[in-house]
Amino acid sequence: MKENCLILGAGLMQKPAILSAKELGYKVCVVDADDKAVAISYADEFKKIDLKDKEGILEYAKNLKASEAGLAAVFTAGTDFSASVSYVCEKLDLHAHSYEAALNASIKNRMRQCFDAANVPSPDFMHLTKADLQADDKDGMELLKKVLSKLDFPFVVKPVDNMGARGCRMVRNEKEFVPAITNAIECSRTKSAILESYMKGQEFSIDALVYDGKFIVTGFAIRHIAYEPYFIELGHTMPALLDTNTHDQLISVFALGAKALGLSCGVAKADIKFTDKGPMIGEIAARLSGGYMSGWTFPYASDLNLTKEALLIASGKAPEEALSRAQPITFTPSVLTANASKPYDLYEVPCKRTAAERAWISIPGSVEYIENIKEYTDRAVFDVLPRATVSLGGQVDFPRNNVEKCGNVIAVSHSREAAIMAAQDAVSNIFITLKPACEKTQAFLQGYEDPCEEGFPPSAYTKLSPLEESSIKGNIPADAKVEDFIPEVLKNSEYINKQDWNYNTILQTAQKFDLLRQHHPELPAQAFWKSILRGGIQGAVYFSDSVK
Repeated sequence: MKENCLILGAGLMQKPAILSAKELGYKVCVVDADDKAVAISYADEFKKIDLKDKEGILEYAKNLKASEAGLAAVFTAGTDFSASVSYVCEKLDLHAHSYEAALNASIKNRMRQCFDAANVPSPDFMHLTKADLQADDKDGMELLKKVLSKLDFPFVVKPVDNMGARGCRMVRNEKEFVPAITNAIECSRTKSAILESYMKGQEFSIDALVYDGKFIVTGFAIRHIAYEPYFIELGHTMPALLDTNTHDQLISVFALGAKALGLSCGVAKADIKFTDKGPMIGEIAARLSGGYMSGWTFPYASDLNLTKEALLIASGKAPEEALSRAQPITFTPSVLTANASKPYDLYEVPCKRTAAERAWISIPGSVEYIENIKEYTDRAVFDVLPRATVSLGGQVDFPRNNVEKCGNVIAVSHSREAAIMAAQDAVSNIFITLKPACEKTQAFLQGYEDPCEEGFPPSAYTKLSPLEESSIKGNIPADAKVEDFIPEVLKNSEYINKQDWNYNTILQTAQKFDLLRQHHPELPAQAFWKSILRGGIQGAVYFSDSVK
């Protein structure tokens, strides 16, 4: 009889955990509030339980443990609910981080307090609640004065207990303060937010196994973040290529942070920046990363099933393959941690090749059609992963968080350049046609910005000066190739090589329009090229379809 393994979550991010548990020979039981979650069909048993309901999960786990088959492990990946896992495991004497440690790694103000107490480098912070905002009868300005006594513009606001960058943004000035705080608090399950000093520097994501006093890095990627005031991850590239000293400092500070939180048995995931002061931790979670890193790009890059190794730890077994392939890392304190002692024995499982994940993005509107502009046959492209929320008739928007992107592409190669180029090329050829005459799309193309989001959403390419704009005259004849009518002002070196958010240049956009709309009406040139500069290929096709 197969022993039970309980997985929290049945979405796409949990699919690797479900499949890995089955590979290990377990009967896989999953819980999720969504009884239509995409990975339910891969499990052996499903129970509809909200992942916030730790008592309901505990009761179900008790029944599994009391059954003839028993319960080997409780596990999650890519969810906010590592604390629910630890709560159940602590009650049932199963293997996991302690519940207190998992809470430290789930609630951002607790996390910062742990880092402060252990002198682990992280940004200055403040904790605010809905009550703090409601108590200010001067439109938030008294609260802002309190914040500015400790933090300077720009600072960052985040919900204390959410993931995917939901409710997370930069606050750059007074007019952005109240809308940003209000949104972050509303995105929080506990209606509270954390404010942090903004850290300048390259950002990295790092996964690790924590087992028997060992800290084994299992994935070290550079993150590609853009579009202030939000922090949209356009993708990641693994492995990050760094000099040894920088690489080892980042791992060492991550390990110090994990130790400060009390993580001792399971996994850890860090978002960390290398600033002018050295490594500083954005946050550490007691779970494997989402965003395709732990379940896709690291296994592709390393040939190691990280989720399977993490499940072995959760089952009380040794992660033998990770241990056998782990190479020692020198504990290298940064300037800010010069007096720190080594928290664990440090190791890393190296990558054998490069994995590049890239996201594709849409301008606002209503989806009419989704297609590939050309058939994609590059064998380096391993996955094209559209989001289930992007469907015909559905609404899309320029993302303000990482769950509002349209999808992701993953490419893998022994050549770093080939992996990156293949991923970007695949993204550039995925196209969402938007319904014409849509108010949301029209407002975007006309350059509307919310007053508290100055400069957002960005333009695909640029905004011409009035003089440059006036130089574009006449009409593009019906059915003519627009490539033949690219204005001279857009052919100069300042513009010709610019790429939009989906890696198309202006020339490529014109060429792709000619493929997609071989038959089009006569187009007023100035308005058409303004639509391209603002909205890329989607703007061009939308404009043409709306004229028609």
